[in-house]
Amino acid sequence: MTRRIAITGLGAVSALGVGAHGNWEAAREGRSGIAPTLFDGGQYGPDPVTLPAALTADGFSAGFEARHGRKVSATLDRFAHLALCAAGEALDQAGLVDHPALAQRTAIVLGHGQGGQETLEKSYERYFGLKTQRMHPATVPKIMVSGAVSAVAMQFGVHGPVFAVSSACASSAHALVQGAGLIQTGLADVAIVGGSEAIATPGCMSGWMAIQALAGETCRPFSKDRDGMVMADGGAVLILEDYAHAEARGAEILGEFLGAGMTSDAFHITQPSLEGTSGAMRQAVANGGLANAEEVLISAHGTGTPLNDKNEAASILAVFGEDAGRHPVIATKSAHGHLIGGSAALQAVIALQALKAGFAPPIQNFSEADPECAVALVTGQARPITARHALVNAFAFGGLNVCMAFAA
Repeated sequence: MTRRIAITGLGAVSALGVGAHGNWEAAREGRSGIAPTLFDGGQYGPDPVTLPAALTADGFSAGFEARHGRKVSATLDRFAHLALCAAGEALDQAGLVDHPALAQRTAIVLGHGQGGQETLEKSYERYFGLKTQRMHPATVPKIMVSGAVSAVAMQFGVHGPVFAVSSACASSAHALVQGAGLIQTGLADVAIVGGSEAIATPGCMSGWMAIQALAGETCRPFSKDRDGMVMADGGAVLILEDYAHAEARGAEILGEFLGAGMTSDAFHITQPSLEGTSGAMRQAVANGGLANAEEVLISAHGTGTPLNDKNEAASILAVFGEDAGRHPVIATKSAHGHLIGGSAALQAVIALQALKAGFAPPIQNFSEADPECAVALVTGQARPITARHALVNAFAFGGLNVCMAFAA
């Protein structure tokens, strides 16, 4: 990478709370946003079902709406609403709200797995249940995967490159890499990157039940008794900025994006491949200059599914070999659940704060070591670390893998 890329703002909203710092504190203290949740499809759906989920509490946008003087909840699908609130926090921290750079020299790239699922299901209820063709006039724009980036652009007056990416669980990681690329190629000085998701809806949850991916009780990454993932909603945003640009305007540097690795398994739609995931990690280690780092904090994809965690542990061992034991491994989905398209961004927000604080948050709900996951897991309580670098993994369905390297 020829242009250094600073991180000058962080924003997050999830079941752990509103605000990047609040999400970090909850993860560090071992607090969980996962709870039994009733999914009720209404009068036209099947019987309600209770499943573990990690949902953002209502009212999460109160602070954003007070800050900007307008109500946004009625005009956006939940996934876009979450992204807009996270972006607002990140831009505030970066000191970029109303800054001249937003007009022409800023990009927005956000990642989402599915877009406006809540709106889609409501429209289907009207069409198939009520048997009416009369839909809300905002149905199409609220469903669009690009609805969130457009909302952010309109709120903050961004006229540069603005687009969405969708690659399942790797969406926000791909978005971050794309945003960094726009800065590298000179198309932008600032990039608003990250992602969000809001697909914990009755219909969508039935689909996840069908592929037997969901946990029965909670998310237990790398634990021998793990049995699946926990669906979540939320959003996270990072502000990437040309390092010289950030320094020139006196911005606080929260961290640095060092590089990434990206691969495709070309193997199976849901099962991971060791060659693909370890390949992405190797690229990130090389591109980020981490080959000789004494300690690297690894934020694992860590879904709590039997296949993913076994494969991810094998990938860490394949990349670091006998040195793997000195690199602490965390798995924050045990606290905030799986945000699908927004997960990698939230992991990055937490990992950067972990580096700054010098503590690795614990993997929650861990009960028994698995010999097939013999890596340096942080369990029990937060652990002091000396790492100044982090790797953040995002290994998606369809074999789409990203590993990102950061410094703080």
